[in-house]
Amino acid sequence: MSADFTSIQNFHERAVFEAVEIRAKRFPQLATPELLADIACVALNRLPPRYIRHEVDFAFYLTEKERAANARLVAEAVQFAFEFVQARKAMKARA
Repeated sequence: MSADFTSIQNFHERAVFEAVEIRAKRFPQLATPELLADIACVALNRLPPRYIRHEVDFAFYLTEKERAANARLVAEAVQFAFEFVQARKAMKARA
């Protein structure tokens, strides 16, 4: 018997992807598919992994305080990621 792992995901992925898409409007110079994927990776690597199978089940067990903390962590990670990728792009352009 083999297990089905396709339903396992990192809880932060969806929130990070949505935040990157929204914030991309403020960073038009970074709004390429490749750079946005890099930004999402940088942001996700700054967050603790929270693996789930069903988002609704996980969200049900979070308190309002935990939800707010998660939202803040995601926003901070995404902002850092945009600034990091922007700085790396600028350094690369100077080289």
